Amino acid sequence: MKKVLVAVALLLSVSSFSGVFAAEANVDSVAVCCVQATQDEYTNIEISDVPDVVKAAIEKAYPGQIIKSAAVAEKEGVKTYKLVLASTEGTESTVIFNDKGEEIK
Repeated sequence: MKKVLVAVALLLSVSSFSGVFAAEANVDSVAVCCVQATQDEYTNIEISDVPDVVKAAIEKAYPGQIIKSAAVAEKEGVKTYKLVLASTEGTESTVIFNDKGEEIK
């Protein structure tokens, strides 16, 4: 009788571990899919292609920082610019502005 109880306990513990690992794999694949879709919206552009109104807004809001890279996305006729800024200390930050020079938070 003890052998039967041990076998049942072992079977239950193995099945519960396999369910945990299967759940983790599904969550990771969904997260990767969602992150990829968000990143694909933006297309890299030259810094010279960033509108002057956006450059002026960067200078005002982030004095002393330069644009290291730029990307653009267009949705419903409105362009948004994803910009990587670099400071003189070497830190980087990513900001998003619309085509009117307004920061999107």
